[in-house]
Amino acid sequence: MKQIIDQHRRQFLGVAAGTVAVGLGVIELARAETEAPKSSASTASFGAIKQIDAGVLNVGYAEAGPSNGPVAILLHGWPYDIHAFVDVAPILAKAGYRVIIPHLRGYGTTRFLSSETPRNGEPAAMADDIIALMDKLEIKKAVIAGFDWGARTADIIAALWPERCRALVSVSGYLISSQAAGNAPLPPSAELQWWYQFYFATERGRAGYEKYTHDFAKLIWKLASPQWKFDDATFNRSAAALDNKDHVAITIHNYRWRLGLAQGEAKYEHLEKKLAAAPVIDVPTITMEGDANGAPHPDPSAYAKKFSGRYEFRLITGGIGHNLPQEAPQAFAKAVIDADGA
Repeated sequence: MKQIIDQHRRQFLGVAAGTVAVGLGVIELARAETEAPKSSASTASFGAIKQIDAGVLNVGYAEAGPSNGPVAILLHGWPYDIHAFVDVAPILAKAGYRVIIPHLRGYGTTRFLSSETPRNGEPAAMADDIIALMDKLEIKKAVIAGFDWGARTADIIAALWPERCRALVSVSGYLISSQAAGNAPLPPSAELQWWYQFYFATERGRAGYEKYTHDFAKLIWKLASPQWKFDDATFNRSAAALDNKDHVAITIHNYRWRLGLAQGEAKYEHLEKKLAAAPVIDVPTITMEGDANGAPHPDPSAYAKKFSGRYEFRLITGGIGHNLPQEAPQAFAKAVIDADGA
């Protein structure tokens, strides 16, 4: 399998890498081949979405690649969906990976098994969902890769369940936080970037998001990726996942939880306590950033020491924004393969 992956790495992907010193140590800086922003009119789609009961959810997920290949689990963010990886999946599948792309709770065809289960958006719950999915699919270890909420979930899995993680790819780096950290004030310019979080803290914000879900999501897409020229068909393909009946409740709870305005579930308290200590991640990791990311994100030098194993940071140039896997699929797929160390 390693030979297959090596072959496809050479055939499909190229990168020029160098080493730079930063304030927190020496990290690898790689600038991928530029994937310039273009008018996105992708008609690519996944085949039939599979469904499986796992933990508290019936999870909808796309799958590609050989069933006996090394597993890569790709996790989307808010307000996006599994189509963020629609052009990444074929690259990884051709390289020999079994690719699993689940709809997170509150998205697409993923549903709660019980109406009594709290519509909880706290980070530990989302990570636990992915562990439950891996257990159900009998996946012992996988490369976990994601962006936005998906990157945070991937970070948490790598930190708390390193034995389940072959490698980690995280857009915007180390995103593990806590309610205490979320309550710390930021400079005004930084607070401005989180305007929607404060909006969601109000009842007006909840009602507004419920009424204008698609309009709100399209605005976030534009602000977060100001140079990405996606078309209406591309947006609508993903926005359909936001029509999940639990999407608004999960979104609002997630952002209110961060500010300490909503409680989590007692069964996740022990996990959140571990996360509040900002644990170091020791699995092989590549963190990435687009050079035109308009969403709030930390500087790479601020989190470099949170990764104690084999580690690289890659800046993806060419006007790449927040939805890095959809805007630069070749670079994201290469990071998955390279992080795996094959």
